[in-house]
Amino acid sequence: MTEQENSLGVLVTRRMTVSCQHDTATKKELKGFNSLDDLLHVKGITTRILELNSQRMTCRRRPSSEEAARVLAEEEEDVSASWEPERSGKGSPGSGPEADGSPEQGAQESVSSRACGEQQEEEEEEEEEGSCYSEEGEDGSDVYFYYTIGERWIDYLQRTEEGGLLRHVRPKMKRKSENGLDGRALSPGKKLCKGSEYGRTLGPCTPSPTTTFGDLRNAKPGQARRRRIPSVAPPPELQDWLRTFQRWSGPEKLLALDELIDRCEPSQIKYMMQVIEPQFQRDFISLLPKELALYVLSFLEPRDLLRAAQTCRYWRVLAEDNLLWREKCREEGIEEPLNLRKRRLLSPGFMYSPWKFAFMRQHKIDMNWRSGELKAPKVLKGHDDHVITCLQFCGNRIVSGSDDNTLKVWSAVTGECVQTLVGHTGGVWSSQMRDSIVISGSTDRTLKVWNADTGECVHTLYGHTSTVRCMHLHGNRVVSGSRDATLRLWDIETGQCLHVLMGHVAAVRCVQYDGHKVVSGAYDYTVKVWDPESESCTHTLQGHTNRVYSLQFDGTHIVSGSLDTSIRVWDVESGNCLHTLMGHQSLTSGMELRDNILVSGNADSTVKIWDIKTGQCLQTLQGPSKHQSAVTCLQFSSKFVVTSSDDGTVKLWDLKTGEFVRNLVALESGGSGGVVWRIRASNTKLVCAVGSRNGTEETKLLVLDFDVDLK
Repeated sequence: MTEQENSLGVLVTRRMTVSCQHDTATKKELKGFNSLDDLLHVKGITTRILELNSQRMTCRRRPSSEEAARVLAEEEEDVSASWEPERSGKGSPGSGPEADGSPEQGAQESVSSRACGEQQEEEEEEEEEGSCYSEEGEDGSDVYFYYTIGERWIDYLQRTEEGGLLRHVRPKMKRKSENGLDGRALSPGKKLCKGSEYGRTLGPCTPSPTTTFGDLRNAKPGQARRRRIPSVAPPPELQDWLRTFQRWSGPEKLLALDELIDRCEPSQIKYMMQVIEPQFQRDFISLLPKELALYVLSFLEPRDLLRAAQTCRYWRVLAEDNLLWREKCREEGIEEPLNLRKRRLLSPGFMYSPWKFAFMRQHKIDMNWRSGELKAPKVLKGHDDHVITCLQFCGNRIVSGSDDNTLKVWSAVTGECVQTLVGHTGGVWSSQMRDSIVISGSTDRTLKVWNADTGECVHTLYGHTSTVRCMHLHGNRVVSGSRDATLRLWDIETGQCLHVLMGHVAAVRCVQYDGHKVVSGAYDYTVKVWDPESESCTHTLQGHTNRVYSLQFDGTHIVSGSLDTSIRVWDVESGNCLHTLMGHQSLTSGMELRDNILVSGNADSTVKIWDIKTGQCLQTLQGPSKHQSAVTCLQFSSKFVVTSSDDGTVKLWDLKTGEFVRNLVALESGGSGGVVWRIRASNTKLVCAVGSRNGTEETKLLVLDFDVDLK
């Protein structure tokens, strides 16, 4: 509390004690005030002063106009005399103890302005000269004066006939301002309080605004006064209506406004919005410290950030923050910023954010996938009329394997066949690739390790006694599964067979390897989990009732797809079946798993999206544009699912909604023999292996490019 407030508080307390010396046993009533809100309208009265005197003061119903006139007459006889408290029974019927039903309150009727005006006198002593006299207000209502001991007048309150407070006013010659309902503007540090309800003893105060909306609007620097409705004369009852409204309490006003709004027409509500909304518009971002402003902006979606950048220059600077866009990129799975040789200047000394540029580039790529013009694909012809059995795509290198005993290495940029890998004596049915290393498995029972740059066969891996049907590469080791019911772990650098895993009793059809555990699915209806170092089977997962054709393994969960139409989710540590995913009608030929999202393609021509943690089917990709034949292959990203089918089409779907987006490929021979056997996709390219088994479609690779120009 400041020294000024402390002295004023003591002064108010002393004056109140003097004025009530005839009856010190009772609480002192603030004459002419219904609530603490009224008292706080008096300049100089603060929250702290009221708290100091909260045990001495009581607000009560205001006196009638007759009593107000009598009190004024008494005060005019001796300005310097203290205001004596009234005795019980003296006063109007509407304001005395009989009205309130409390004898104690009747002795508390007289210490109004003493607690209301001490500081006012100090601040206005030099500017407010004149005698204390009675006159009529501007609207003809009674004028009520307040005095303190030995002080000139502080303020007078204009009242209605019912005694309700309308506003504080000053004599015309003394007015400083015409703004608002209150003749004074609140000082910057003024504390506003709200007291107890009418008739209750004043306790601790809580803040409550007293400035009207008109005050706020007219106090704005450079703000023009609101234009009134033209050519409309105010109705004669308007002022009475406004005074009645002003007398009501806060909750009563809110109730009245609510009822008024319900009775307004839409055009009138629109007018209110046009008047009110501009007063609450604030550029809060520019007012905040930069760190807080960036924190607020971090909650916006990228689209909204781009719109915010168009607001003003400062918002543009904030919306280009590199760390802000780095977080947006990470949310979208973009791991690195785009390194530009020449970073574009937005303005002198202001550069584009590399992370923002990477985000914008990815957004344009996504839009190309979704709705961009489909340019004529590059056509890579090879393998004559044979079937392309396996397809790999990494960087700008494509590797295709065929039942013509060869593999071909292609450039995804030029479309040229760079190398033809010749050496197998049987059809190639499985392959893996990492950088320039290619591993292939064949019906000749061998695996071969190739150098894709030179076309050289680095190693030939012998050991299997039947077709090598599947394999999985991790680091420098590859696990192969064969129709001989065994799996083998190889070192591709030395060409040595490190371990042999035996236990299946039928052909191994699919395998997964994460560097620690091997998971295999076979035609014996089982899935096995292996410890390759000890060559032991740690779990045999039983539950399928037909051949297992597909597997996914993320280190924690195993997902197996079978000819029995079901998909099962297993826990790799316990071997328990967590979920059985039912819904497909035929063989699940292909699956892909990312985090907890599984996408499965089936011979029943449908694709389903699952949550493996809950076992729930999130979407089924079907409808009028669904595939018309078995799904042969699929891939998905954070936004899209790409599927291929025996019907000769490649379709794009929205991952989140399951809606069909468009056909990316539609062979003319589709439906009459044309088939898309395999697809592989990167962020910007799609590679499709197409052909037919009846000669209606030439065997070839189609490369579609969705990249954007970096200019």
